[in-house]
Amino acid sequence: MALGENIKSLLGSTSDEEGVSNRILTIPNVISFVRLCCIPVFFVLLVNEYNIAATILFAVAAATDWVDGKVARATNSVTKLGQVLDPAIDRLLMISGGIGLLIVGRLPLWIFILVIARDVLMLIGGVYILNKWKLRVRVIYLGKIATTFLYVGFVGLLLNDPIIPGLGLVSAAWLPGFNSMMFSWAIWPVYIGLVLAIITTAHYCRWALREIDKAKLSASSVAGEVE
Repeated sequence: MALGENIKSLLGSTSDEEGVSNRILTIPNVISFVRLCCIPVFFVLLVNEYNIAATILFAVAAATDWVDGKVARATNSVTKLGQVLDPAIDRLLMISGGIGLLIVGRLPLWIFILVIARDVLMLIGGVYILNKWKLRVRVIYLGKIATTFLYVGFVGLLLNDPIIPGLGLVSAAWLPGFNSMMFSWAIWPVYIGLVLAIITTAHYCRWALREIDKAKLSASSVAGEVE
């Protein structure tokens, strides 16, 4: 009986929130786990100079970010695990892409630092407010658009083709595209993604602060009633 209950809790569809279940083994969660497994394989391919294979793998892993969410909603299999796992793997995949591009010398250091800082902030901040305040950050569409632009740019930089001349507006070597040096077209989607990512990060921070204040007020009210 106990074994049966354990299996039921693993595969069943018990739900504490409307439309959100406690299931673990769902198709979207499996897709997310596969994406996670792609990260170390991507690094192995990249450092061994299998650039095309690494690019294809990264592109497929990035594309499944859209697939697992669609599958979850289409099959009514949105889970608590998926709500945490999906954005966490998004952050890890983005960080991995940035590290890979930095290793092969196709991404300026300041862009890498900005992307990493933003994703680490989102990852740690999301875990903190979930554990401390039981709040889940709901991804907004602008955030998805920002992520898509960054993924497209990263894939293009991994391919590093075609190479086109810069605009020649500045002489700074750390601003590819704006200087006169030859550069990959893919830096433009990266720039667009960075701007959108900064905007969405400001939105998430403001939302988190507002919701934490609400939670504190609610906790104070409950404490006052108890006294």
